[in-house]
Amino acid sequence: MRKNRVILAVIVIISAMLACNLPSNNSSLQNPSAVLTAAALTVQAQLTASAPTPANTATPAPSASTPTLTPVPLSISTSVPIATATTSCDKALFVTDVSYPDNTPVPAGTNFTKTWRLQNTGSCSWTPSYAVVFVSDNVMNGPTVQALSGNVNPAQTVDVSVNLQAPSSNGTYTGSWGLRNPSGVIFTHFYVQIKVTGGGGGGGGPFAVTHIDFNVTGSCPNFDFSINVITNGAGTVNLHRVFSDSGTDTSPKTLIFSGAGSQTIDYGAVYFGVAHSSEWTDIYIDSPNHQQIGRATFSCP
Repeated sequence: MRKNRVILAVIVIISAMLACNLPSNNSSLQNPSAVLTAAALTVQAQLTASAPTPANTATPAPSASTPTLTPVPLSISTSVPIATATTSCDKALFVTDVSYPDNTPVPAGTNFTKTWRLQNTGSCSWTPSYAVVFVSDNVMNGPTVQALSGNVNPAQTVDVSVNLQAPSSNGTYTGSWGLRNPSGVIFTHFYVQIKVTGGGGGGGGPFAVTHIDFNVTGSCPNFDFSINVITNGAGTVNLHRVFSDSGTDTSPKTLIFSGAGSQTIDYGAVYFGVAHSSEWTDIYIDSPNHQQIGRATFSCP
């Protein structure tokens, strides 16, 4: 539509120009070819001016300064390090009480055999150089040290037994024991606990030492050591110390009780050198019990 209007306008212009160039009375006739040529050029110019400008669809050339990136393959490690478990040479697991479970009634003065079942959960074999040792509370007339009778390899179980005797007085009695390696280190603990029946109690029945409390203070190589001796009634107690290095106690003690109660013996400073990593001392009741009771351990790094 717009193009037709342009052409019409051009025709009008040409007509006007022809009219203007008609000969007059005082001018000569002009060349018709020149007039037509000028008109044609005018139409071409108008058509060119009215034509729409085409859109530039050419893709621009990449800039010379744009870097080219080359993909680099990633190196991913699928090897995950496995944590190494730390194992211990001497370890034990309590499995069960084979005989005389906790709080079993036992008649006063009765001999009995306590048996524990243990499993070797460490990485080292237990040999006859290992021993069952009394640790604390009431020894019940049992051995303070008893070597294992054979080897127990890792993951194996063993029944450990000690021969004991029930105290003469009624009550609940506990004895703590442990396994000791050849270096003198006690690496596990287990215990026996019985209820004594049919004997004396509360000050009645045979006179006896029922318990000893150990008190250790200080640091290596000098320690302060004292004990509390507890009885079930009136009587005389004679006792002495037993040492891990087989030393001899040159000062036995005598205590006189007017009734059931406790008395303290303060041994004062006790010297242990650094030659051994662990030492111990026990108390042996010469009368009236005739048994070893309790243990104190002294450790030097």
